[in-house]
Amino acid sequence: MVATTQAETRTLLSYVSWQTFKIMLAEMGSERQNRIAYDSGMVEIMTPLMPHENSNRNIEGLILVLCEELGLEVKSTGSLTLTRDDIEKGGEPDSSYYIQNELLVRGKENIDLDRYPPPDLVLEVEYSRPKIDKLSLYAALDIPEFWRYNGTVLRIYTLSDDKYIEVENSPTFTDIPVKDIPRFIQESKKVGQLAAKRNFRDWIKQQIVAVREK
Repeated sequence: MVATTQAETRTLLSYVSWQTFKIMLAEMGSERQNRIAYDSGMVEIMTPLMPHENSNRNIEGLILVLCEELGLEVKSTGSLTLTRDDIEKGGEPDSSYYIQNELLVRGKENIDLDRYPPPDLVLEVEYSRPKIDKLSLYAALDIPEFWRYNGTVLRIYTLSDDKYIEVENSPTFTDIPVKDIPRFIQESKKVGQLAAKRNFRDWIKQQIVAVREK
């Protein structure tokens, strides 16, 4: 069941050229709350409200715990603007992460997809239905792994033959059932964000021990 909490607003603009979209990006600047995406002449402008941002920040905290406990280096790139002039597509996920390719972008302040690979993992919080097909968009941008969270369920997709397939386990965090993350998000509403994060860390350590004992 999809959550019905009012967590974001979405506006769709049609018949927008790629050049106009690039101008919009430049004029809006980076110091803004909303996130925009472009595909096939359509622009989605998403403005997050508190439930949306709470979920986004909570999941980011848990992803960082995962990386730490599994010994993976990570570069968090937030709602990094991802654009490709050659295919005229662009997006700004809620969160993005370089993990497998972290070393290639370590210390980089500006990441151009013409020079560097895209993030290894992106997250979209979607309490409401997106007005642009994000599966198609991020597949076209060659994002290897895509997570989407609707306030209740975390779905995981991996890129295969230029299309996403939904999978049970994250290829980045092998053997860790990351689909249990929503349980800790709900727990944080009762015990607090830091307490839930500590519980999540303990749970991850238990998962790692269980895998090693197999």
